[in-house]
Amino acid sequence: MAMRRRTGLIFVGIAALLLLALVFIGPTLIKVDRYRPQVIAFLQDKTGKQVEIGRLALTFFPLSIHIDNFGVKNPPIFPRGYVVQVARIDAELSVGALLHHQVVIKSIVLEDPILNMTSDPDGPWNFENPQARASQNTLPLGVISRVQIKRGQLIASNLLPSDAAGPIFFEAHDISCDLEQVNLMGIINPSSSSKDGQGSLKAGLLRFGSVEARNLESKLRLESRHVFFTEVEAEVYGGRAVGDLTFDLLGKNVNFKTSARLNGINVAQLLAAFPNGAGKMTGKMEGDIKLAGEILHSLRPLAGIHGAGHVTVRNGQVPSLKLNANLMKLAHFNDLGPAKNDPSAFNLITTDLELDNQRISSRVIDIDGYGVDVDGSGSVSVSGSDELNYRGLAEITTKESFFTNTVARLSGASLKDGKLQFPFRIGGTINSPVFSKGKGDKDVDAVQKPQ
Repeated sequence: MAMRRRTGLIFVGIAALLLLALVFIGPTLIKVDRYRPQVIAFLQDKTGKQVEIGRLALTFFPLSIHIDNFGVKNPPIFPRGYVVQVARIDAELSVGALLHHQVVIKSIVLEDPILNMTSDPDGPWNFENPQARASQNTLPLGVISRVQIKRGQLIASNLLPSDAAGPIFFEAHDISCDLEQVNLMGIINPSSSSKDGQGSLKAGLLRFGSVEARNLESKLRLESRHVFFTEVEAEVYGGRAVGDLTFDLLGKNVNFKTSARLNGINVAQLLAAFPNGAGKMTGKMEGDIKLAGEILHSLRPLAGIHGAGHVTVRNGQVPSLKLNANLMKLAHFNDLGPAKNDPSAFNLITTDLELDNQRISSRVIDIDGYGVDVDGSGSVSVSGSDELNYRGLAEITTKESFFTNTVARLSGASLKDGKLQFPFRIGGTINSPVFSKGKGDKDVDAVQKPQ
């Protein structure tokens, strides 16, 4: 009896040693890297693109394939470069599915991936598989339960009509992402109408056109050639922004729409991100903005943006306008108490905004300056000319002497409740504004505050 027990223990010990050997030595005996050329050939046949793999390895418990230095190159109609590059991929496989001769990936971890999304003017994207239109199952992969991305980058751009590379219109860096139920076939199949994954995303830096956001957090959903960023929260130029952003990839041109609530935005930092915007205005901004439009295959891909909003800017300056100083020159008087101090400064600006045809228009602009209040309307070009076309009614908020009032009225001003008012126009450009007196009662009536 004791002999049988010892024999049983010996067999259990041997089995345990064999299991440990399988765990630690087995992957070295099963040199899956020798199958790398066949794996590359298979993937190239199924994707229609050139594939690179630096190294393949296998581990047990859990059963996983490890891929180092993975890359997929752009198809021939696109410039030289990569669709995707990944420093390391760890893919956990389902043992049960393998026993039934099926490959089922339970989860994937992508380390340091770089995704370059490029759209051709005729419609296709570089990540699409043209063969997928004819076959719905070009790769034997099902839905992946979980996909993790660590330290990722995403760059999106359009080709120009000449097929030359166009400017980048969207990019995100230092991405960490956790997605569930990812349908890889739905992403690379241009005719897919599936839900391709959802989860959460963080990005250290996100740039859309010239506007940057940092430390962004959002929900992410991929569905039927649409990308939804929802419940977005981010740091934007010293302030905060919350809202949503959606991209539609179905047409030849990408369509987007976004809505955001802004608070505490540093206007000087925001304007410095745009050409010729540095030094034009300071202050802290809050408000609501909605924008939408097509992203064009041109050197100015965001020129077709349109939208509307309402913003308030507090405690700032507009150095090029020097509003008070210019208005005083127009009225030919100078001794106006607080109106003569800090002529470029203001306490508060509130205005509506409408962006269309590369022009920002405002129907009601209310400016509370130091000793001068202005109600106005007008527009400014954002097509590159920076052309100004504004008119307004200025009021000197302090009551003046009889002599000053008389001189000012002879210069075109009117008197209301002991305060001087006069209409004016602003033309020229942002860098070189030109002030002139308004003419006639129509100019005055057009800019009166609504009752």
